[in-house]
Amino acid sequence: MATIASQPAVRARRHTDDYFFAGMSLLVLGTVLLGFAHSYYLAGTIHAHLPSAIIHAHALVFSSWILLFIIQTTLVSVGRVNWHKKLGILGAVLACLLVLLGSLAIVDSTRRHFTPPGLTPGMFLALDLGEMTVFGFLVGWGIRARRDGAEHKRLILLATIVLLSAAVNRWPFAFIHQVPPSTGFVIDAFLLCVIVFDLVTRRKVHRATVWGSLLIFLLVPAMFALGRTPLWANFTEWVQR
Repeated sequence: MATIASQPAVRARRHTDDYFFAGMSLLVLGTVLLGFAHSYYLAGTIHAHLPSAIIHAHALVFSSWILLFIIQTTLVSVGRVNWHKKLGILGAVLACLLVLLGSLAIVDSTRRHFTPPGLTPGMFLALDLGEMTVFGFLVGWGIRARRDGAEHKRLILLATIVLLSAAVNRWPFAFIHQVPPSTGFVIDAFLLCVIVFDLVTRRKVHRATVWGSLLIFLLVPAMFALGRTPLWANFTEWVQR
């Protein structure tokens, strides 16, 4: 009787999860479009005036990851789990390419002496390479946990959130540029959405949400501290040369 009674509750939770993750995927899409529409998407993508071929390749793979993330979330929501699993192979390949091309793009930007406002070259290099490392770790963990749907989708969402700082940095709002920590606050707001959702639907925060959010939250202070060390400053100068 308890098992029979619990079945509607399980189905209701699955539907609630589908709505939430579909909504988060659209929020991710909006964040990316708001940040890169002017300089990349509306500028003609491959015809956009980007500084190097590496940046073009990275932008293409990054856009493909965001598009696949939305497709995968939609497939689960409409019950096409088999298609979702097949496309997961493409997702693993894209994740590897994203880490590789993302790291090369960061090095390319450092060599061109590009530094966002409020950051030193060392902090920029450390933070972006740290983001690539955390993204790769969370995706790898998510692939390993692919048989546990609740854990898998949280880890992939958190991994995608890690990538959003570059888009948020390019939002056309004055406060983003006037208050550099604003980007971190926006990323933290994404994390807070996942935490609150877990608390409301599960009465506790899922372990993947706990450890993944903690890792992302500690990323910025840890990389800022690394970026201020003399050893990393020397490494940054070597990369610039």
